[in-house]
Amino acid sequence: MNASEVLLQDVLETRNGLHPDKAAVIYADETYTYAQLDDASSRLAAGLQVNGLLRQERVVVCLGNRVETVCAFWGILKAGGVVVNVGLDTPPDTLDYIVRDAEASVLITTSEKIATLSVSADEVDHLRLIVLLDGEAGSPAAQTFESLLGQGAGVPLPCGNLDLDLAAIVYTSGSTGSPKGVMLTHRNMLAALGSLHTYLQYNDADNVLCSLPLSFDYGLYQMIMAINAGATLVLEKEFTWPLFLIRKIRQYQITVIPFVPTMLMLLHEYAHKRGAVFADVRMVTNTGASLKPAHIGQMKALFPQAQIFSMYGLTECKRCTYLPPEDIDNKPGSVGIAIPNTELWLVDEQDQRIDQPHHVGQLVIRGATVMAGYWRNPTATALALKPGRYPGESVLYTGDYCSLDEDGYLYFRGRMDHMIKSRGMKVSPSEVESFLYSIDGVEAAAVVGVEHATVGEGLCAFISLGQGASLSTEQLLERCRQGLEAHKVPLSISIENSLPRTANGKVDLQRLQQLARNAQVALVG
Repeated sequence: MNASEVLLQDVLETRNGLHPDKAAVIYADETYTYAQLDDASSRLAAGLQVNGLLRQERVVVCLGNRVETVCAFWGILKAGGVVVNVGLDTPPDTLDYIVRDAEASVLITTSEKIATLSVSADEVDHLRLIVLLDGEAGSPAAQTFESLLGQGAGVPLPCGNLDLDLAAIVYTSGSTGSPKGVMLTHRNMLAALGSLHTYLQYNDADNVLCSLPLSFDYGLYQMIMAINAGATLVLEKEFTWPLFLIRKIRQYQITVIPFVPTMLMLLHEYAHKRGAVFADVRMVTNTGASLKPAHIGQMKALFPQAQIFSMYGLTECKRCTYLPPEDIDNKPGSVGIAIPNTELWLVDEQDQRIDQPHHVGQLVIRGATVMAGYWRNPTATALALKPGRYPGESVLYTGDYCSLDEDGYLYFRGRMDHMIKSRGMKVSPSEVESFLYSIDGVEAAAVVGVEHATVGEGLCAFISLGQGASLSTEQLLERCRQGLEAHKVPLSISIENSLPRTANGKVDLQRLQQLARNAQVALVG
């Protein structure tokens, strides 16, 4: 990044000027240079403009992890549009909702996906163009991706956007209700990019492996950061099987790997059986909650030369904190310190700042990465964005319970909307999960609450065990009784082969709640 990069798409154009013949993206073992990516995205932008796309109109992209998604991202920005990238496995009713809610002018997807949707250019006034990656265009309002690239002069007209204009809307899955569209400006995304680069420092010698969904902001920023650094992005299908990951790590001499714990556990188990170690990897990253000791051990075993970055954030501000690699062992359970150019603090239920260490409060974020608001949702926006201490600014009330230690390191304690009231006491599932993770042999753990006649909400735990571990439900419950306060002891523990996951690799809490309601288990309490 440099001072001349005012809009996000300037990043690609600058890197093409520096590295035109260098591999920008490797997908399906095909290499696409910076010059090819810049040219294709410009042609797509020109095609969109020829078809009437106006400044700040929304374009929904539903293609999954493939090079056309990368091309569409940069092309939409060059055309002056707003990118709304959605996972290919998004249920049809959810995708219908997003197309309508975003008031999308263009939908870019596959012929198989469009066949499942109720939206059409004939039925929805604002949807003027459907672009299909494959198949035939079956109506005047539909075109193929390839034909769109061939329209116009190949060079888009200046879009006229400013850095305060929207670059993207990222729809959050949410635990309940309809998804909310997080509005991110060019300034938001460039600020996040600059902050991330300050401590991660991707460089033009890096090969970055990404099998995280590009519709997931953690995956999306792998692509943006790689392009920004002049690195090579090795793009794989979402959550590729461990065998393929091992092959790609070796084939392309991968140096940077972002993980979610699910991927890490699968890769570690598979690689451990084969004695595989990856000494060329210089950095591994994780975001979400803190890394558990077992996960850290797995990373060290797989990647003996790598720096380990544990990070935490929300779509609403991209990233809040990171734990410097040198603190990975001496700050167990911490998600670190504020990222550069960001300020954080905690407030109590009376909205008073908490200065004492180890007191739990709601996390508040101040910085240029904070979203512009929720798309067409002023009520939700007002709850999340509130006046800051200085005139004219807004700060983000995250809805996350956290604490700070004496050194200013942050510890995630749970979501405010995921607190469980058991026996009249508020319980953070995250706290109980952390205890379960501390039990030797527990590889994954999740806790949900279900209605219960006598305790209000009952805590139901689901765990999976590591290879060779032998623990019974009763042994686990006894450990909980010994180590947790009574109101934090689960009513039931279910041992599963694996925990169900959402498309973004997160534990599917709704599915677990349904399993808990249906399970025929003995209640303890």
